[in-house]
Amino acid sequence: VQLQASGGGLVQPGGSLKLSCTTSDADADVELDARSVGWFRRAPGKGREGVSCIAGSDDATHYADSVKGRFTVFRDNAKNTVNLQMSNLSPEDTAVYYCATQEIKYYSCTTSDRDYDYWGQGTQVTVSS
Repeated sequence: VQLQASGGGLVQPGGSLKLSCTTSDADADVELDARSVGWFRRAPGKGREGVSCIAGSDDATHYADSVKGRFTVFRDNAKNTVNLQMSNLSPEDTAVYYCATQEIKYYSCTTSDRDYDYWGQGTQVTVSS
């Protein structure tokens, strides 16, 4: 399964962005609504960090402490998309953001990258004045 993350860009501190994750055209028949989807980021010089996830089992959501209260993950099943709404952004949020999904369906989610099988190519988010 190939995923595509989009929506990144340059935003001022305090601003908002919405990232989207969907399947490639070749995998358009893969329905994300039954799969857990995680969002991760890698800041310059740092390791990959789990940001958020939404479970394929019950749409339960989880967030890293660093983004709790500012980021919201949600599905748009009509578009076979999982979105990450980010608000009150700070320079510390600058990173390449990736989405990932699991092979297994109807399962719980975590923000550990070891629990994901398929990854998107990443989209750059830069927060700067």
